[in-house]
Amino acid sequence: MDTTTRVNRRAVLAGTAMAAASAGLGFPAPAAAQEADELARKLMGPFKARDGKVRLKMRDVAASGANEPITVTVDSPMTAADHVKAIHVLAEGNPYPVVSSWYLTPRSGRAEVSFRMRLAKTQTVRAYAVTSDGEVWIARQEVTVTIGGCGG
Repeated sequence: MDTTTRVNRRAVLAGTAMAAASAGLGFPAPAAAQEADELARKLMGPFKARDGKVRLKMRDVAASGANEPITVTVDSPMTAADHVKAIHVLAEGNPYPVVSSWYLTPRSGRAEVSFRMRLAKTQTVRAYAVTSDGEVWIARQEVTVTIGGCGG
């Protein structure tokens, strides 16, 4: 390979990177709390969330945001008359705040989900539970992320 080809390829790569950066094609910017609020309303309609019933279990400090374990538990008898219909998890600082939605029935047995999620930066994670009577419950937790898991 001659040096002329190398210089040209580098110039093309550098030019492409600069064009992508100037066009805003890099990584999406993290969402704000207001954007997370709007997305929560799109998921659940108009609601007033109350604290209680939902327990969010995750570490306060995540060494890496690439693979953080989380468990959401909702205090519910899970009967036909009184059960959790949905659990939604949102991360305010992620480029795409809606992390997951779980839809449950009384046959689910218990209102608990466990999974792993990515966190872009230090932020607040929210867990919502929508019950069969239409009430919305929420739990929040601030998580310090030392290395972001969304490419940042």
